[in-house]
Amino acid sequence: MVCSGAVWCLLASSAVDAFVPKQPHSVTASVHTKAPSLSVSMSATPVEKPKKFRPNPVVVSPEAEALSHSDTTMKLIPSYELFQMLAEEEGGEEPPLSSGNAMRDASVLNTDQHDALKGLQLADYNGLGGKQKIEQLPDPFKLVEKELQPFSDSIKELVSSDQPILSMAAKHFFEKRHGKRFRPTIVQLMAKTVAAATPEKLGPNHSRATSNNNNNAHQHEAANSELEKAGGASGWQWSGASTIEIGGGVVTPENHQGSEVWRRQAQLGQIVEMIHVASLIHDDVLDEADTRRGGEAVHKLYSNKVAVLAGDYLLARASVLLARLENTAVVQVMATALESLVAGEIMQLKSPAESLLEMESYLRKSYYKTASLICYACRSTALLGGHAYGSTVATACEEFGFHLGLAYQIQDDILDFTAAATVLGKPALADMDLGLSTAPILYAAQEFPHLKPLVMRRFKEKGDKQAALEALYKSDVAMDKARALARFHAQRAVDALLRLPPSESRNALVRLTHAVITRKK
Repeated sequence: MVCSGAVWCLLASSAVDAFVPKQPHSVTASVHTKAPSLSVSMSATPVEKPKKFRPNPVVVSPEAEALSHSDTTMKLIPSYELFQMLAEEEGGEEPPLSSGNAMRDASVLNTDQHDALKGLQLADYNGLGGKQKIEQLPDPFKLVEKELQPFSDSIKELVSSDQPILSMAAKHFFEKRHGKRFRPTIVQLMAKTVAAATPEKLGPNHSRATSNNNNNAHQHEAANSELEKAGGASGWQWSGASTIEIGGGVVTPENHQGSEVWRRQAQLGQIVEMIHVASLIHDDVLDEADTRRGGEAVHKLYSNKVAVLAGDYLLARASVLLARLENTAVVQVMATALESLVAGEIMQLKSPAESLLEMESYLRKSYYKTASLICYACRSTALLGGHAYGSTVATACEEFGFHLGLAYQIQDDILDFTAAATVLGKPALADMDLGLSTAPILYAAQEFPHLKPLVMRRFKEKGDKQAALEALYKSDVAMDKARALARFHAQRAVDALLRLPPSESRNALVRLTHAVITRKK
């Protein structure tokens, strides 16, 4: 196994357990009264269910894994075990309830409010076959452009170093070709969105109703029962929210901007961008890529050693800033996102040949490499805004980020075949050059079985890539199925958003989701 840098190698030792086959389980949690640390002990009871193939390139023994946990820690359940990955017609199904998704079907937050977007379908909008104009919704980038500007400027200072070459390498992506800051924009919009939601009262001593509506209360009580069965009456899912030290202890749209909560959420956006850029630098070293974002890759400008050190340095700075958010739960959630990035690299390098044909395996890898950082950042934004880990708000945030991240990656993989390198800012057909099969090729292989051996040997023989491309472009359905998969996840992302109270920022996130699957680069 090749690791890009010391930090990644250290993380890899704990990340590999992500590949141990997991069975659906019920969870009980016992909570100790010692505050403020999170205190959860876990036990699992296997449930008999048909076993699915799971890639297992590296296995960590249960003894080794146990050493990394204590009564005050909890290993988060991967989002692909919380939310649906494939449409029902492709064999997809809703995962069982657990402490991370017990509130995924709740609608209690907006039952008493008029919502002009209720029941919104992306297919009704221009660019996706409909006639409605998506431009009627707020522009996501313009809505937070002025708020993000100070943080975009200061991030270059946050990664400064006394070593000139290291400093220049670390700042490379922040000074040039930084695009629209996709991830910080999501965090900033999500921060404004959750500010419009009143925190739910979670726990065994609370009714958890957010209004006097009897039906509303009954709905919440039913969900409370499910949450208790899945994760215990108290514990991690009741905690994790930052203490709010502003007016009445509750964040509102009126007191949010300029507050300490707002500052920490914006800093989370910086942290997410640092982690993302570090992963790009390391990926380019591993993939021996020459270009990134329309310019030379860092390792081509300097050297592999400098690039690895620059990526490690960004991760170290992100870790320091993460600790300064002063929320233990957020640290654990975001550390898991970092672990997931490494797991994705290992999965890409070491997956067994059989798994390369599985759409579910492809989506899990896409989750680790792309969606995990987005969905964990979204849930962390809710925690910093005073919402508990297991709340409807925090669950909807993670579900939105999960589906948006997958939609983004699938669209990226489609563009790898349909857009020119000059438009993409990176080499076209890069995935096939690395021996990777993405959604379009996997759907083509379902239609043309002779592609399966090519996929399993990672296109290593002469003529493999050409044969795969010919089959893809010959297919009448492969690209359409890939687009349908991206739209499935985009619609699920919107469905999660619509569980949150109506606001300008929430509606801007709907428009952003539309942009993700209609973009051309």
